[in-house]
Amino acid sequence: MQNKNMIKNFDWEKHLQEWSLKRLEILEDYEKEELPASMLESGYLGYPGATEQEIATAEARLGLTFPYSYREFLKVSNGLLTSGQGLKFSSTEEIEWYAWDNEAFIDKCIETWEPVTDEEYFVYGAEQWDLVWRPEYLQTAIEISSRDNGYIFLLNPQVSVLDNEWEAWFCSFSTAWGISRYRSFQEMMENILNDPESIF
Repeated sequence: MQNKNMIKNFDWEKHLQEWSLKRLEILEDYEKEELPASMLESGYLGYPGATEQEIATAEARLGLTFPYSYREFLKVSNGLLTSGQGLKFSSTEEIEWYAWDNEAFIDKCIETWEPVTDEEYFVYGAEQWDLVWRPEYLQTAIEISSRDNGYIFLLNPQVSVLDNEWEAWFCSFSTAWGISRYRSFQEMMENILNDPESIF
């Protein structure tokens, strides 16, 4: 079980600002051309944080309460770009059920994917195998990003390994299949923010 103080002490604003500056350094000119001028001037790829009312409205629309670290992220950045054309973390208005327009794909995955045991599934970090996941969880997954060439970020409310958190998934549903699973949204984002060139 995770200590809530560890989550509260994570400085989202500081880390997102540092990551944004590093991302802008490595983006190609054509990618920067698609970015809003205000982001280029500020060196920050996030949007203004969501209000408590905006977060509560999104939760009411979906009929759930977001995990703690994801709520804290939204309060700082109500949407986040990775480039001018690539993946974008959703604003509160854009968050949606993944199954909303992917039912056929989910059914096919459930029919063809080999079942995995808890011993196989509950492995995180370097020892995790990205082909070990449960497609039935896609039925209730929350889509928290745009889709780009088969890549997408999801939250899985069916698995809560840490207190007040859900699993976070970075999915590749393209030619290179696999899902990187994390015990929380914060854990996933720390991995991303520590390496501006990772996964994009």
